[in-house]
Amino acid sequence: MTIVHHLDDATILSYAAGTLGEALSVAAACHISMCAQCRTAVRKAEALGGEMLDDLAATAVSDARRAATLASLDDARAAKPVVVKSDMPAPLQRLLQGQGFDQLRWRKKAPGVSVYELPLSKGAKGSLKLLSIASGMTMLEHGHGGEELTLVLQGAFKDKVGRFARGDIADLDEDTEHCPIIEKGETCICLYATEAPSHYKTLLGRLLQPFLKI
Repeated sequence: MTIVHHLDDATILSYAAGTLGEALSVAAACHISMCAQCRTAVRKAEALGGEMLDDLAATAVSDARRAATLASLDDARAAKPVVVKSDMPAPLQRLLQGQGFDQLRWRKKAPGVSVYELPLSKGAKGSLKLLSIASGMTMLEHGHGGEELTLVLQGAFKDKVGRFARGDIADLDEDTEHCPIIEKGETCICLYATEAPSHYKTLLGRLLQPFLKI
């Protein structure tokens, strides 16, 4: 597995500081578990943060959000032993309680598009879900209402940014509009985390938005 697309610097810093929202933090953690380059970047960001704190007067510093995110991955739902599959990020595997993709109760949202909702803490903003998109499909062109992280777990897609295959993460913001095209040959499964719903550019997209919820 060769990872080409990584988390951007701002996301790395927010993750290391514990200020990234819960849904985005889970997606970032999954990519980091697969990517040596981003693990190194996080360690450097944490070291930099520690040096900055050493220069400040003693102050209560809260990283409750990050602690809550990590705790959500190890809560009572994961109390029973979980066998982590080598082809799935460990943070996601714990959320799925050891289930594989073929064992999930996917909800079909449109021809060729199925969704599996992942739980977030009460009051958490945004959404976290798995998307299963049939090979060869072209997604509707859309923009974003905030930051969006899409981690490829199986298959691949292309858009104007480039090609995204297993382990690659699309780290996008409200300034980016794109139209992903799923490569032929294999269903594409992605972990999809957003701060706010997507903005579809076409009338069809806007009509389908309430049903797709992506």
